[in-house]
Amino acid sequence: MPPVTRGFVGRRPRDRRLPPGQYDAGDQWPVLTAERAPTLDTARWTFRVDGLVQRPVEWTWDEIRALPRERWDGDIHCVTTWSKFGMRWSGVAVDTLLEAAGPLPEARFAVAHSHSGYTTNMPLSDLTGGRAWLAFEAATAPAHPAPLTREHGGPARLLVPHLYFWKSAKWVAGLRLAAEDEPGFWERNGYHDRGDPWSEQRFAGD
Repeated sequence: MPPVTRGFVGRRPRDRRLPPGQYDAGDQWPVLTAERAPTLDTARWTFRVDGLVQRPVEWTWDEIRALPRERWDGDIHCVTTWSKFGMRWSGVAVDTLLEAAGPLPEARFAVAHSHSGYTTNMPLSDLTGGRAWLAFEAATAPAHPAPLTREHGGPARLLVPHLYFWKSAKWVAGLRLAAEDEPGFWERNGYHDRGDPWSEQRFAGD
C-alpha cells in the first residue's frame, strides 16, 4: 500500500463560474474607477439615446424610473481579475430604451458616455436581446437590491454582465448609436475593444 501524506487532499477543483485568470472576491465588491466619483442630483439627472436613431429620446430620473423594471441575477467579472458571484440587479432593459428611440438600420455600434466624461464602446448586439440594463439597484442575492451607492456608479450605471465590467459604465448619461466603432477611454488606452471574460480579452491583441 502506498504511503499516505497526512492532510493531503489534492487540488481544489476550479469553480466553473470563474472565467480564466479570475478569482472569487467573496464578500468584497472592489471599487475601481478611472475618475473621481461625481455627486449627481437626481432632480437634474438625465439619460439620453441619440445618434443613428429615428427619434432622440431623453428621460428625467422620474420618467426613467417609471419604465418597466427588470431584475437580473448572476455574476460579474472585472478585468483586474476579480469576480463577484450571485449579484442581484434591478433596472430598465436597454432594449426598452432603444425601442423608444428606434435605431436606424445602419446603427451597429454604441458609445456609452457618463456624467463624469467617461466613455466606452460596444457593438450594438452586446446591448440588445436581454443582455444589458440601465441599473439603479444592486445587492448580493438573496438580498433585495438596494440603491447603487455613488462609488458603485449610482444613481444609475450601465450593466453589461457578459463583458468585463469596465464596459458597465458608472454614472451613465446616455448611449450614442453609430455606424462605425469608436473606442472609448480604456479602449484608447490599451484595453481590448470588446472585453469577453471567457476569452480573456483584457488588452489589445488578446
